Amino acid sequence: MIREYAIIGGGIGGCSIAALLNAKGHDVVLLEKEPSLGGCASTFLHHGNHYNAGATTISGYHEGGIVRRVFQTVGVTPNVIPSNPAITIIQGDKTCIRYRELERFIGEIETFYPHAKHREFWTLVHTLGIAFYEMQGHYYSNKSALMKIRSLLSLYPIVKRFWRYLFGNARDFITRFYGTLSPQYLDFLDAQILIVAQATSDKVNFFTAALALGYTFNETHYPLGGMGAVCTSLTSKIPDVRTRCPVMSIVKENDIYTLTTPQETIQCKNLIMGTSHYESSQWFSDPTIKKYYQKYEKRNNHQSAFVLYMTLKTLTPYHHHYQLIAETIIPHTLSKSLFVSFSDPSDTLIAPAGFYRITASIHTDTRFWTLLSKTQYQDQKKELQNLLQQWICDKLGVQNEEIVECFAATPKTFGRYINRTQLGGNALTLSNFLPRLPSNDTPIKGLYQIGDTAYAAQGWPGVIMGAFNCMRMIDGKH
Repeated sequence: MIREYAIIGGGIGGCSIAALLNAKGHDVVLLEKEPSLGGCASTFLHHGNHYNAGATTISGYHEGGIVRRVFQTVGVTPNVIPSNPAITIIQGDKTCIRYRELERFIGEIETFYPHAKHREFWTLVHTLGIAFYEMQGHYYSNKSALMKIRSLLSLYPIVKRFWRYLFGNARDFITRFYGTLSPQYLDFLDAQILIVAQATSDKVNFFTAALALGYTFNETHYPLGGMGAVCTSLTSKIPDVRTRCPVMSIVKENDIYTLTTPQETIQCKNLIMGTSHYESSQWFSDPTIKKYYQKYEKRNNHQSAFVLYMTLKTLTPYHHHYQLIAETIIPHTLSKSLFVSFSDPSDTLIAPAGFYRITASIHTDTRFWTLLSKTQYQDQKKELQNLLQQWICDKLGVQNEEIVECFAATPKTFGRYINRTQLGGNALTLSNFLPRLPSNDTPIKGLYQIGDTAYAAQGWPGVIMGAFNCMRMIDGKH
C-alpha cells in the first residue's frame, strides 16, 4: 500500500500539518521516534516524574489567534487554562510583571523604569501586533523562481503597511525612539525579544521585535497535563499515529518515497519533514535532495538551549513563568536571562498536590558542548546546573531542602532524544529574512517541510502559520 502522505516528526509542526491533512480527508501516517509526541514541546518521564522538555507556554490560542484556528479546523479542544500574568520578570532588585492588559502593564513599567516615552512605545508594540495578525492572504513558496516571486508579491500589503519598521535593526530604532534609555532597560527588552525571536534587538528589525515584545498582550495559556498532551489532543482524530517509530533512511524513486523503519518499510507519494533543515540531509541518499538541505545548513547558527529540570515540594505559591535577568552573560551560555516555568498547582497530571515541576531554559551554543572531552562536558554541565539552581533559589525564595530532584539537559541531550542539537529554529534576523528563509514547499516533487526552520519560524504561532502555508501549497491556493 502506498500512503498519500507520510509526516516524519511529531513536533508542533508535524502534528499540525498531519491534523490539517487528516481533517481534509487525506490518507496520513505520522511517525515519531520517541514514546510521545511534541519534539521540543514534548513531556517526558524521569524517575517517574513528568517534565516539559523545553516549551512550556502556548501563545496564539487567544480568540482569533492562529493556534486556536488550527484546533478549531481539526475539531478538537486542548485542555488549557489562561496564564495571567504571562511573565514575572526579576532583574536585580526590580520585579516587573508582564500583565496582559496594556494599561496595567504601562503602569507597571513606568514604576520600575520611568520614562516619558513608555506609553507611546508600548502602544505602538500593541498596535503592530493586532494589525499584523488581522492581515490575510499572504503566503510564501520556494517551489520555483516564479512561485517565489508571486508569493513575495502577496506580502506587498504587509510591506506597504509596515515598511518603516522593516529596515534597520530594532536596537537603533528603539534608541532613536526613546532618545535615552538605561542599559538595564535595554537588557529587559532584549531578554523578552530573545524568548520569541531567538535573537536580540541588534539582529532583528523592529517589526520582528515588536511582535516578540507584544505576544504577552494576547492571552497566553498553560497546558494541563503538559505540552505533550496538547500535541496528543491535536492528533487525536488521526487513525495512524506511530510513536517509537524512528525512520532510518529515505529513498526516492519514480516519485515514490520509501521510508525504512525498524518495524516495516513505508511508501508514500508525498513526504513532509517535520525535522530541522540543518539535520535532514542525513536521511536521504538522493543527491538532489541532499543538496537542497545542505544549502541551508550554512544558516545554522548553532543556537540551542541548556535546560534545568526540578521538582519542588513546597506550599509557596508561584506564577507560571518567570524570567531572571543578570547583569552579564551567564558562563557557557549566550544569554543574560533564564526563563523559569512552574507547573500549575491544580495540574495533578504533572505533579501531585504540594509539588511543582520546573523547566528552566537558557540559550547556549551547540559548540560549547559538542567539542568537549567527556570529563570537560560533565564538569561544565554540573557547573552550569549548580549555578542556575542557586540563581533560582536566590531570586524565587526556594529553599534547598524543598528540592526533591534536579537534573539538566544540554544540546547533546536533545540531539540524542529529538534528533536535533540546534533549538529555536531559523531566527528571523536581518541576514536571514525573506526571501532567504526556506518555505514549506520545495523544488522537489512531493517533498514538503514544516517546523521552526521553515516559514514562518519560531513558536506555536510561527510553526502553525507554516502549517497553514503548507496546506495552501498542497491545495494549490496561490
